Amino acid sequence: MSSHREAPEISKDPVADNADVYAFVSPDKPDTVTIISNFVPLQAPPGGPNFFEFGDDVLYSISIDNNGDAEPDVEYQFRFQTKLRNPNTFLYNTGPITSLDSPNWNKRQFYTVTRVAHGRSKVIGSGLASPPCNIGPRSTPNYETLAAAAVHALPSGEKVFCGQRNDGFFVDLGGIFDLGDLRPFQNLHLIPTAAAPGVDDTKTLNIHSIAIQVPIKSLTRDGSLPTDVKSATSVLGVWSAASRRKVRMADAANDEKAESGPWVQVSRLGNPLFNEVIVPLGEKDSWNGRRPSGDSAYASNVEHPELAGLLPVLYPKVFPNLAALKADRADLVAILLTGLPDGVVPGFQNYTGKTQADMLRLNVAVPPASSPSPLGVVGGDLAGFPNGRRVFDDVVTVELRAIAGVTYPLIDKTFTPDPAASKIEQGVTPGADRYQPAFPYLGTPHDGFDTPSS
Repeated sequence: MSSHREAPEISKDPVADNADVYAFVSPDKPDTVTIISNFVPLQAPPGGPNFFEFGDDVLYSISIDNNGDAEPDVEYQFRFQTKLRNPNTFLYNTGPITSLDSPNWNKRQFYTVTRVAHGRSKVIGSGLASPPCNIGPRSTPNYETLAAAAVHALPSGEKVFCGQRNDGFFVDLGGIFDLGDLRPFQNLHLIPTAAAPGVDDTKTLNIHSIAIQVPIKSLTRDGSLPTDVKSATSVLGVWSAASRRKVRMADAANDEKAESGPWVQVSRLGNPLFNEVIVPLGEKDSWNGRRPSGDSAYASNVEHPELAGLLPVLYPKVFPNLAALKADRADLVAILLTGLPDGVVPGFQNYTGKTQADMLRLNVAVPPASSPSPLGVVGGDLAGFPNGRRVFDDVVTVELRAIAGVTYPLIDKTFTPDPAASKIEQGVTPGADRYQPAFPYLGTPHDGFDTPSS
């Protein structure tokens, strides 16, 4: 949910709200890339009787740019269809759901996957079943088995999963949106209180994931499996989007609906927190409708992020060097809009060229880390954010430190970051059950019976 409810219009449309995008070289299958795009944020597990689902009227897409123009060279599209067994009951299930074709499961979702490449579309999977939501021990007694059955290997080489998951994004929402209160440092805040650990506000919440694992050779511009980190062929740009038809009609009873016209993009996401923190409120809806190739329009917001000006105000005397820094933030432009050129970080680059665009940039020649750090590149782990994004990366802390000035010496070695910049954090550590070691990597969703709603 790094971009949950991040724009006025999409906050009213959760099934199309693109909350998180992850892209990483699969640690258990390193000749593939796993891409996960999350929707329907902030799910309270007991949210029945109409449990959470994807939108039948939404076109979900995952785009991959392999030549640096911020236009999709490969795109995977997902369309969903909901089927009712019995429209005359209010129940989601009439007994235990023990399989994906259980007669007790009343409201099921199926989906189609289409690959678009070189201007050609091909359906590579259809009639694929999503798992049910995790309702509770009586309704979904063996949920892990149901979820495993919903992982589909496609004849074209991809593996897909679309369904409910444990939300992997950990964040102290209550603190951050309360005037940037970082609880471990709130004794230094403009309105000080005693320092305290961060609160993981998403630890009991679920999300809906569209996950796909793709052979790297199917994504690179020359069909190779790159091994040279310095090669431009090694770098992929990744983002996700949701679109709706231009026209939607309903009769007076709201029981007959029709849609027509072209697809109109209503949500997109590349880097975490870009629209949420970088783009100003009056432009957020417009940003959601644009393609990444037009993101130079937002370069000034990256060069002069509002939060960089707020930190010295909210934490007086903590960030004097940041307050004095008036230069354009070329370091943030590199991290968020172009990728890092060769030589900035030794042994690494994820530069996609001069076209400024909000994309996750993943160098697929960097192998998975044997001892990964949730701080990614900032923590000395080149396999993590902002080299793509893994499910456990602490992107909030990484981006806070970057905005606080830790990364500015990458482009100006004369600048000395404030001592607090490299220590700033949200103070949240995810629980051990948040993730799993294999596809789809996000853990089993919380069930509505055993998990409190808050």
